[in-house]
Amino acid sequence: MAAESSVPVQRDVDIVTARQIGRELAVEAGFTGSDLTLIATAISEVARNIIVYAQRGEIRLQMAQRDGRRGIEVVAVDEGPGIPDIERAMQDGFSTGRSLGLGLPGARRLMDEFEIVSEMGKGTTVTMRKWRP
Repeated sequence: MAAESSVPVQRDVDIVTARQIGRELAVEAGFTGSDLTLIATAISEVARNIIVYAQRGEIRLQMAQRDGRRGIEVVAVDEGPGIPDIERAMQDGFSTGRSLGLGLPGARRLMDEFEIVSEMGKGTTVTMRKWRP
């Protein structure tokens, strides 16, 4: 597998594809066991948000290295409506849709690093990283 992959996201099947590619890349990065599940789940959460709120976007997956550590970086990008209140969106239970409101806060808990940038009318970018122990 390439060290970097991009998965267009606009249908439920694309979530499955992004999860599978992310999991394969995580294995290559040296992750095992429950960490693989955590990474795949975080990818699912941000990919689902793309479909629900922006209709289409992209999940970019690549190896990450910093200070001699290896990991995986997941970037979810869309050109949707944007998030009007990121702080509120990051609270458990808050949802502008009909979900439980666990997507973004859940993904943040599953990964080691999480940042979100959103501009109204222009879209949202979520960047997450998980580092090998």
